[in-house]
Amino acid sequence: MDKKITKFIQEHHVLSCAFSNKEKIHSISCFYLFLYNPPRFIIASNKDTLHVELASKNPKVSGTIHLETKHLGKIQGIQFNGLWGKASPKEANAYLKRYPYALPLNPKLWRIDLDYIKFTDNTLGFGKKLEFKQI
Repeated sequence: MDKKITKFIQEHHVLSCAFSNKEKIHSISCFYLFLYNPPRFIIASNKDTLHVELASKNPKVSGTIHLETKHLGKIQGIQFNGLWGKASPKEANAYLKRYPYALPLNPKLWRIDLDYIKFTDNTLGFGKKLEFKQI
């Protein structure tokens, strides 16, 4: 994965993503922990939510992380696709170490295994895009 992509992901902490099945669609925004190998996001959520219900039936997830700016030359953001699953205990501990204030909520920890990222970075030139595809 290009270092510019990982640097951008590391500089942010909130992602938005969407879940769906044939009848419903739902999106969320949440704090994330990014892990490199394999590339994935770790997020926290209550297990009794609509997005977890949808993900249990269709694990495909799509989302974004972006820099909010009105300056055309500074626009940056990623679009990603991945598969939803349960975080391992090691991944859960890493998330809770980064976000210790989540501990009292006793959240369930999940992961999004990334298979595609498109990074738009206008600081490299208008409309410049870098891509990552998991084989």
